[in-house]
Amino acid sequence: MPKRKLLVTHHSPDLDAIGGVWLFKRFDANRYAAAKVAFVDPGDKISLQDCEKNFNCQLHEVTHVDTGLGEFDHHQVEKAGPNVSASSLVYDYLCQRYPDKKDDLALAAMVKHITEIDHFCEVNWPEASEDRFMFSLHTVIHGHEFINFHDDEAQLNFGLQALDSVYASLTQKYKAKELIEEKGQKFSTKIGPCLAIETANDECIKLAQIQGYQLVIRKDPELGTIRIKARPDSKNPDGSNFTLQALDQAIRQVDPAASWFYHASGKMLLNGSSGWQQKKASSLSLKEVIELVKKLYA
Repeated sequence: MPKRKLLVTHHSPDLDAIGGVWLFKRFDANRYAAAKVAFVDPGDKISLQDCEKNFNCQLHEVTHVDTGLGEFDHHQVEKAGPNVSASSLVYDYLCQRYPDKKDDLALAAMVKHITEIDHFCEVNWPEASEDRFMFSLHTVIHGHEFINFHDDEAQLNFGLQALDSVYASLTQKYKAKELIEEKGQKFSTKIGPCLAIETANDECIKLAQIQGYQLVIRKDPELGTIRIKARPDSKNPDGSNFTLQALDQAIRQVDPAASWFYHASGKMLLNGSSGWQQKKASSLSLKEVIELVKKLYA
């Protein structure tokens, strides 16, 4: 199929409009990666005159997203519904054209979320009125309108970069879930279930804690670094606050050459991080760390 020169969406693009453009540009790159983006009033189509004058293209080289009442606009009776958005229509097209996209769990989750937001389903979230939801991407995009008024391109580019970041994080999350199930080494201590894993995927730590593991150990197989974290709410059997202080003291005795950082919270013992450039990896194996933890917190 021929390349498309122009994507058209509406002024003040919201998450759904940006999501539709993002899906085309990132996942049908052969046709859309180099496509420019134009903006029209909601519901409108771009005119042939504007296409020729401003974008040097014809109407058959144009794809409308979330506007124009066409293939990728859900604002029409036959396409309206709580599970339909411009992004979901683009996603359905992509899955037909590239069947492997159906297996991309991160992509499917993003489209589902965008569609829910487009239908204002966040009003049903638990504690929906809490200020923390103002950090959600759709509200941040809306806030962008107030600091860059009428700058549609800036708002679009901000949203595209944000969606790239969300996709990267979600991809890591789903991979982490798979890694925990396949490679996670489960063991118990006095504070409850614990998990150790050898992987470069740091998302495993947070996800394992969300799953209920009270302490998680991750060793990077390439860098050799080790990160140990306890849940923020982890407790000793008597109900007192649990800390990794004993482990910090013991691990420095058996691994004195390594760079270890004991966090003030008492919940983190780190041998390297993305923000810590000058570090010396631990010489301990994952098995040795597990045995040390078991010995201290049996």
